[in-house]
Amino acid sequence: MKTLRLRAGKERSLLRHHPWIFESAIQRGGGDPGETVRVESSEGQFLAWAAFSPASKIRARIWSFDEQQRIDAPFLIAACAQSIRARGRFDIKSDGVRLVHGESDGLPGLIVDRYGDTLVAQFTSAGAERWKDVLADALLAETGLTRLYERSDASSRGLEGLPEVKGWLRGSGETNLILQEHNWKLALSVAEGHKTGFYLDQRDSRKRFADAAQRLQFQRVLNCYCYTGGFTVAALSGGAAHVTSIDSSGPAIEKAQANVALNGFAPERATFMDADVNASLRQFATEGRTFDAIVLDPPKFAPTVAHAERAARAYKDINRLAFKLLEPGGVLFTYSCSGGISADLFHKIVASAGSDAGVDGFITERMGGAPDHPMTIAFPEGEYLKGLVVMRK
Repeated sequence: MKTLRLRAGKERSLLRHHPWIFESAIQRGGGDPGETVRVESSEGQFLAWAAFSPASKIRARIWSFDEQQRIDAPFLIAACAQSIRARGRFDIKSDGVRLVHGESDGLPGLIVDRYGDTLVAQFTSAGAERWKDVLADALLAETGLTRLYERSDASSRGLEGLPEVKGWLRGSGETNLILQEHNWKLALSVAEGHKTGFYLDQRDSRKRFADAAQRLQFQRVLNCYCYTGGFTVAALSGGAAHVTSIDSSGPAIEKAQANVALNGFAPERATFMDADVNASLRQFATEGRTFDAIVLDPPKFAPTVAHAERAARAYKDINRLAFKLLEPGGVLFTYSCSGGISADLFHKIVASAGSDAGVDGFITERMGGAPDHPMTIAFPEGEYLKGLVVMRK
C-alpha cells in the first residue's frame, strides 16, 4: 500500500474529518491516479484512506477514516446504498432527486441524480473515475433501474487530469425527459442540460416562490437568468398574472417557453427575452418599469475564493438594479451558487446593494440547496448555494 506522509500540523483538518488533502500539505509520497493510499501524519500516525490525484491541487480525497476499513468494491457498494437510502428520510416532492452528493455522502467526486427511470452521474475525481464501473453497477442495483447516462463533462474534470466524457454508460434510450415537481412539470435534456440536466437544488426555492405568488398575488414578476423557466413555471403555478423571463441563451428561452406550454398556461401570461440581464435591468430602470417580485438566480460568478472580489462586484450590481425595480412591498428572491462566496459575504453584498439603491427591506427567509444536496458538519464547503428572500419596505 502506497503512503502519503503529511507535513507537521497538516493533520488537523483530517482529525476533524475534513475530506480533502491539498498538495501543499504533503511532505512525501503518492500514487497512480485514483489509487487508494494510506495517509499518515508527520509522525507516522494513521489518518485516513484516500484516493490520490497527481494532477489536482486537491491531491487526495478521503474514502474512510477507519484504519480497519478496506477500500474495495463492497465498501463502495455499501456507500452507494447508504446514500440512496438516506433520501428516503427527506421530504422530496419530485421524481427528480439527487441520490449522491459527493463528499457529503462519503463518495468524493461522485454526483448522481435520478430523473424518473434514468440515472445521470458525474465522475469528477480520479478516485470516482477509477471505480466507475463498480459505482455504476452499484447505483443501478440499489435503485433497480437499467439506464445510467454519464455527464462527466464538467470543467472540474480537467483539474483532475481527466478528459470530458458524455454518453450512455449503462442502457440507452431517450435523453429528453419530463420531470414532475410539486404540482408542475418541467422538460429537460440529460444530454444537453446544465449540470446533470437540471437544477434540482432549487426545488424548494421554486415551491417557496410559487407559495409567495399565491399568498401575495404577484402581478408583475421578473425572472432573471431564467434558464429553462423553473421559477417562471412556479410563479405561474402560484397564480402570478404575468412573468417576464430573461436569459442570454436562445435555446434555454425556447425550452422555457415550451415548459410554460407544457403546464397549460396561457402564452400571454409570459414574456421571454433573449438578452443580457444586466443591460435589461438598466433598460427597465430607464423606462420606469417596476415589478412586485424579482428572481435573481445567476450562474456561478466565483468558482473559488480567488474570484470572490470580482464576483462580489457583479452580485452587488445586479442586486442594486433589482432593488431599484422592486415595488414597495415587493419581494426579491436572490441567490448565489458560487462556492467562493460565503453566506455571510453574500448577505453583506445584498445589504450593500440595497444601501446603494436607497432601499431597505425585511429579510424574511434564508434559502439553501434542497435537502438531497446536503452540507455536513465536517464539510462546510458543501454549502455552495445560498439565497435571501427580501421584502422591500
